Amino acid sequence: MSSPGLYLTHLVAPKHGSTAAECEDAVRVLPDVPCDVLVTGPMTASVCDGATESVLAKDWARLLAAASAEYALRDEEFFTGGAGYERFATEVVERWEPWLEEYTRNRAAAGRPLKWYEQAKLAEGAYATMLTLRITPEPGSPTESWHWQAAALGDSCLFHMRDDKPLRSFPVEHPEEFGTAPDLFGSRNRDTGLIAARTRFTRGVCEPGDRLLLMSDALASWFLTASDPVHALRQLLEFGGPHDADSFGAWLETLRSRESLRNDDVAVVRVDIEGK
Repeated sequence: MSSPGLYLTHLVAPKHGSTAAECEDAVRVLPDVPCDVLVTGPMTASVCDGATESVLAKDWARLLAAASAEYALRDEEFFTGGAGYERFATEVVERWEPWLEEYTRNRAAAGRPLKWYEQAKLAEGAYATMLTLRITPEPGSPTESWHWQAAALGDSCLFHMRDDKPLRSFPVEHPEEFGTAPDLFGSRNRDTGLIAARTRFTRGVCEPGDRLLLMSDALASWFLTASDPVHALRQLLEFGGPHDADSFGAWLETLRSRESLRNDDVAVVRVDIEGK
């Protein structure tokens, strides 16, 4: 194998009939490096899926993905489910109001002030699911292993793959667990204890050759129901990063035409564990 480290790949695609600008799935990966650059230190990734029924869902998903990846990288207490996570929840909700004020000013300056019905929806807040991962090298590990931690609110999923087969699925383990009303992170929810109580946390250890996959719900459901997960993984491995966005989108359209994949926005992050 190659030198110890990680390779990071991520792709986001809109549902059929939507543009990239309308996509309500968001990804943030840190450090922000090209997919062919080996990462040797801690990394974080977050996948957030905006709830279509809420206003500005795509914007909240992007803000939430960025904030959670940044916070998880600087403070591992994010994954304790206690005070550290609640501090994050407070911080990210506090970011929403300044963002919203700037958005409102920009709309007015562009001659498109908010309509009364938009203002009513804004009062309800925006919503998104959140899945955040941190991977840290195990100090002094003779096998070059990596420790991972994950937090999930909603139904975006993490898959730990070994020998190209699923070793673990989190937080959804069975296809029937996908529903129409997953838990959501609200941009105006200041009840940090409730947010923490609804968030699930887990951890594990990766070995060289393992892969971690983060997927928003539509692609996660397709992967979890695949009759041959090895073949499904190999299809995903065909896409090496953002430069493959067009071919990735065409592949998704093929799955949708076969009714194998629900027509929804898609986000995926792939972490390849390298080692001696």
